[in-house]
Formats: sequence, C-alpha cells, structure tokens
Amino acid sequence: MRRVIDIKTEDITPSITGILAHQGMPPHVQADEPTLKPAREAIALWEHLSQPVGIFAEIAIHEFAQVYIGESRNEPETPLPNIYQRANALALFAVTVGHDVEQEIRRLFETNEFPLGAMLDAAASVSAEKAVDVVQDRFRKHLSVVGRWDRSKGVMPFSPGYCGWHVSGQRALFDTLHPEEIGIELSDSYLMQPLKSISGVLVAGAKDIFQFDDDFPFCSECATRSCRERIMSIIENQPKADTR
Repeated sequence: MRRVIDIKTEDITPSITGILAHQGMPPHVQADEPTLKPAREAIALWEHLSQPVGIFAEIAIHEFAQVYIGESRNEPETPLPNIYQRANALALFAVTVGHDVEQEIRRLFETNEFPLGAMLDAAASVSAEKAVDVVQDRFRKHLSVVGRWDRSKGVMPFSPGYCGWHVSGQRALFDTLHPEEIGIELSDSYLMQPLKSISGVLVAGAKDIFQFDDDFPFCSECATRSCRERIMSIIENQPKADTR
C-alpha cells in the first residue's frame, strides 16, 4: 500500500509558542512585541508560501531490514532494530513543505532581514514536524480500517541521522520509497531538497516495544531528547501538547 497525502496548510500551521520554542525561548518567558511581530509575519508568509505534501508506503519487516542496513554505516548498537523487529507494521514516509518557503528564507537572509528569516525558518521546521504527525495519523487510520490497529498499539517515527541510524540510510530509503514523486530530491551528501523535508520509517506495534533507555553513546550528542516525549505520549495514549 502506497499513498500520497495532500496535507492541509491549516492542519500544520505553527503556533507562535512553537516557533519561539524552536528558537530556544523557554515557555515561561513572555515575548516582547519586537519578537512577536516577526513571528506573526513569519506565520502569514508560511501560510501563503507553503505547499505541504507527504507520502507513505507500507514495507515488510524483512524488506526494511535491508533499507536500515543501507551503506552499513549505522552505530554498532541502536534502539531501532529491537523495535522494528517486533513491530506489527512498518511504513516508509517522507514529507515536505515545498520549495517556495525555502526560497523565501534564503532571500530574507540574503537581504539581511535576519529576524524574519529566522522566524520563517523556525516556522517551516515546526510545520514539517507537524506534517509527520499528519502522515503518522493517516497510517494509523489505514491500519484501523484493515483491522490491524487497536488502543494497545502505538506509532513512532524514526529518521536517518538520529538514534544511531546513519544519515546515509537516506539513499536506500529513497531508492525504495521514491519521494521524488512529491518533489523531494536527495543530494550526493544525503541532504534533502527542499531542506524543510523529513523522511524515515513509521513503526507501529505494541506500546512496550518503544520503551528504551536513552543511554546509547550517541544519546549524549542529542540536544532535545525528544524521543522521551514521544515514548511517553505513546505509553499514556495522549497526544503531544501543541507547543510547535
């Protein structure tokens, strides 16, 4: 099963709180007007320029094993193999918010409009993450329709470049999923174009398969430890707070 998802702009519009949080502002800090103004302008620009779209395709566990191996550059021990090998369903995915937003971000920086450029860059990053949630929800609904989903299960995305999965894994992922269909290309250095794109695998299965300790060597290099929030949202069966 392979599906292209036209994502509604209003479903992934970033909040001002989410944009400021992405830039490192603590939620308890009250932003002043000189900060809020470019954030509002960035949201308006994003709504005008964004062209969000996603794609996902279900993949068998043994087939994903080859995608995950990729160019054999993963860390020796990572949490993902122990998770996907116990999954009930897997799907490769990719999302993007389009080229126009990226071009405007570049133009703003080139013309020294740094505050607005930074805000738009954050808005695009936040909305791309929200687009993953939309595709994840569509995958969950697909599994429900075909009788392979119940409340005892959860879904979690994993992407090359994180959790010990080397970024070179993008090559095998692209060769299998072909997100070129929705306008995403991959450079020789494994960089996606448009830059505000995310790809990876959606893992669906019993909630307990997602529990792992964040004590792998590469975990110390992770600035956000966002996996902790995602794991808790799965275990508690609660949606993440919309701070994005």
